[in-house]
Amino acid sequence: MKLDARLGLFITLVSTFMVCLVVGDLVGGKLTSFHFGGREWVFSVGQLAFPVTFILTDILNEFYGRAVIRRVTVLAFFMVGLTFGIVYAAGGMPWWPGTAAPGWDGVTPASFDPVFTQATRIQLSSMVAFLVANYVDISVFFMFKRITRNRFLWLRATGSTAVSQLIDTAVISALVWGGKLTFDEYVTVVITSYVIKLAAAIIVTPIIYALHSLIERVFGLEPAPPEVASANIAG
Repeated sequence: MKLDARLGLFITLVSTFMVCLVVGDLVGGKLTSFHFGGREWVFSVGQLAFPVTFILTDILNEFYGRAVIRRVTVLAFFMVGLTFGIVYAAGGMPWWPGTAAPGWDGVTPASFDPVFTQATRIQLSSMVAFLVANYVDISVFFMFKRITRNRFLWLRATGSTAVSQLIDTAVISALVWGGKLTFDEYVTVVITSYVIKLAAAIIVTPIIYALHSLIERVFGLEPAPPEVASANIAG
């Protein structure tokens, strides 16, 4: 098969999507916060990568159809699983004795293990939440696309994210922090994370429009009609 521009675009979009998803999961165990409106808002730094996944989910759904993005979602789910499988295999290998020397300034078990091999709950929870939420996102996006007859891109982009990320945030927060936070703290984490994700979805809407226009003009792709489940990937 010839690697034409449109197939190259598809590979680029999917690759970027998966990198952001994997990196977001790897750094997701770190919580940060900011003060606003007289209160502290706590959220995971993994959310820095997720606005990109929102954009790419919508773009792939828009131009390639729901069947294609569902397959990409399942593939991404297993790629995250593969990543963590490699990480845990690496974690199970014995450490070189030199890393325990007093003058060693590289990575040590004390710095490696808590980040990579002791966050199983977070990683598995993230995978489950992603799979559920992305399928919801795809379905809601398609529903709005069909109802509006391919109009109002902002509605299906923002609306699908608003619904799916509420589910994602509630599920992953419950699975990760259940039993570790009080109910009030859990609610704070959910509300903060969801507000940030919703704000990100709104903020990136112009980017979606710009990327949408770029793909149409440069690559000659037309949005997949609502009745088409899978559009052509290559020219």
